[in-house]
Amino acid sequence: MPLLEETTLPQEHLPTLPVVIIGNGPSGICLSYLLSGYKPYLDTATVHPNSILYRKLQEAKHLPITEQDLEYLSEGLEGRSRNPVAVLFDTLLHPNADFGYEFPPVLQWRRDKKQHIPHLVLGKGTPGGAWHAMEGSMLTISLGIWMELPGVNYRDLTNEKRSDRATPEEISSYYRDYVKLKGLQKSFIDNTYVTSVQKLCRGHEVKGLEKGGGGGTLWEVRGYRQVQNDTHVPFSLFAENVVLATGASDSPVRLGADGEDLPFVFHSISNLGLAVSQRKLDANSDPILIVGAGLSAADAVLCACNSNIRVLHVFRKSLDNPDLIFKQLPMTLYPEYHKVYNMMCSQTYTNMVSLFPDYTSFPEHCVVSFQSDMKCLLQGNNSLKAFKISMALVLIGTNPNLFFLKDQGQYLGQDPTRPISCKQNLIDINPYTFECIKEPGLFAMGPLVGDNFVRFLKGGALGITSCLLKRLKKREKLITNGGNNFI
Repeated sequence: MPLLEETTLPQEHLPTLPVVIIGNGPSGICLSYLLSGYKPYLDTATVHPNSILYRKLQEAKHLPITEQDLEYLSEGLEGRSRNPVAVLFDTLLHPNADFGYEFPPVLQWRRDKKQHIPHLVLGKGTPGGAWHAMEGSMLTISLGIWMELPGVNYRDLTNEKRSDRATPEEISSYYRDYVKLKGLQKSFIDNTYVTSVQKLCRGHEVKGLEKGGGGGTLWEVRGYRQVQNDTHVPFSLFAENVVLATGASDSPVRLGADGEDLPFVFHSISNLGLAVSQRKLDANSDPILIVGAGLSAADAVLCACNSNIRVLHVFRKSLDNPDLIFKQLPMTLYPEYHKVYNMMCSQTYTNMVSLFPDYTSFPEHCVVSFQSDMKCLLQGNNSLKAFKISMALVLIGTNPNLFFLKDQGQYLGQDPTRPISCKQNLIDINPYTFECIKEPGLFAMGPLVGDNFVRFLKGGALGITSCLLKRLKKREKLITNGGNNFI
């Protein structure tokens, strides 16, 4: 289903799509799979270890999960997501995974092409989203099998036999191949940039559009597609429902320190990899400054140390802070991150000790400023310190970039007075349908609603598909003369 260029048809003849998904990472891919008619049923040859859930599943085993009461099924379940449907779908796909078990899924997938809901998935690159841009040699936090999507076993596609973590390159290849294997390519439009999503009232701002659909609202989605020679081809289309599946990696969080825009200050670990590959940094260089105490910062520390580059590591938290991510990772599964944490604890800067030869940590410190003479000014322990550096990496998190929405989507947040943040101000949704509380017909999934792990973001696909299919069923009951509907 190709995009329509703005010049292809006059505006009054542009067709209306039932669903447009913005973002082609694992969230968008999984939702496309369910919208394409793939339906999850209870596999009667399996038994779920949760006896209460298993009894509920048996009550309507003739119905796909998408047509059942998700609130009823997810009641009482506990897991590592704040969204009950995410916990439900995860336990159906990976029963008791948090207890270290590797039980088979209790779902059986069947395709009903009559239940296909036409949709488009718009993404900036090839299917897989941000996974294509990640450092290829690093390892994922989650196990490889937890990164898989419904219907295609990760090990079958990657020849992986162990329950180990994977590289981003392996995961991105899996997602790209998944779209082909499941025949979803026609719904995916690559190299597409959305610049505007606006709500229109049917029959007012837009005349002559197809009637029918969910209520009196339409969404106009505008943007451009980047083609050969970096040519931008603008497009415009209309949708009854829009799904935000953009992830969280669009805009790096900034310190707000003086000099942060100087050319030696970066906000992505890829800049370190590039400098190492181009041999701009070596053991004789001034140390690099790494700011942050999360996994991206730890990855940068590992990359630098493996290349014999000296590191100054600055972070605000204390070493005994229980929120440090390292305290939440099993040592046997994540030895490299515990190596970083051990260095953070054992090679700490004090006024009595000069810098260590390879790595020095500065807990409970902050950056005051970066200076044009390649110096950084740090504050901590009631004192200021200046150091000459060769590069600074500020790795303190990322925020979604919803510039294409009114007010950058801020009004959709749980706190509408603050910007959307995947940690501090999630988009406010109905927990069973993933529809935005403040905007019917607009849905959100993945990190935008707190599901940062692939294991759990799949729940958004289940909730959204279930919601749309149930609305379809209601609409079909109202249509007596063959009026327009989704399918």
